[in-house]
Parts: sequence; structure tokens; C-alpha cells
Amino acid sequence: MDDRDYMREALALAREAFDAGEVPVGCVIADAEGRVIGRGRNRREEGGDATAHAEIEAIREACAARGDWRLDGCTLYVTLEPCPMCAGAILNSRIPTLVFGARDANMGAVGSVLDLFFERFGHSPRVYAGVLREESAALLTAFFRQRR
Repeated sequence: MDDRDYMREALALAREAFDAGEVPVGCVIADAEGRVIGRGRNRREEGGDATAHAEIEAIREACAARGDWRLDGCTLYVTLEPCPMCAGAILNSRIPTLVFGARDANMGAVGSVLDLFFERFGHSPRVYAGVLREESAALLTAFFRQRR
């Protein structure tokens, strides 16, 4: 599988979020062998929990699968640029590679509003932006158009 295949899996989770009335963001985490060990989608409305972002769900699941909080050797794929909380979770879990689709001009913490990975935290993930950007952005646009 390549980056686009993993992003398609993340997009499927984003569609699930859309169908549930959540902001359509999906995330998968693959280990060094290419196995998906974490999956997540937004569930803020469903759980009434401001921290129920796709990345947080996927990181929790991946840590449980590994039995460790360190996710070295993994790649996180998410349909929308991570917010400050999720970028912090990526840093804290030591994920070395982030791949995301659409930029987030309002909350993006990997270059759009600020870049937490550019700071001196002792860990700086590689970032690949814009993978399946159009598909990710179209889903978000459709969601917000429907809400208005």
C-alpha cells in the first residue's frame, strides 16, 4: 500500500463521521510493516467531548495495539491538518511521519496557523501535506454547506 491507499482508508472514516453529523475527519496509523494499528474519526458531538478528534482516537488505539505510548516507526494519515492538540499528541507519541490531506486555515498547527513541528520539542516529524487534498476538502466543504 502507498500513502494514497492509507488516505483512502482515512477518507472512509471521515465519511462515517459525516454520516454521523460530525465534522468529517478520519485518521489511520500504520506501523513500519504497513499494518493499520489505529483508526479514528471525529466524535465530538457524539460524545460531547472536545478532545474526541480523529487523531486522538487513532493514537489511543495504536498505543493499545502496541502496548506502549511510543509510536516510533509509525505513520499517521489524516484527512485534515492537525490542530494544536492533535499535533501535540503526535509529538508526545513520537510518531515520526505525518501525512495529511487538506489544510486547516482556522486551526491548522502544521503550517497553516502555526507550525508546532518547527519548534524545539526534541522531536520533529516529517510532514507530507496535500495527499488526496481535493477529496478531503470536498468532503469538508459538503459538510459545512449542508450545515448552513
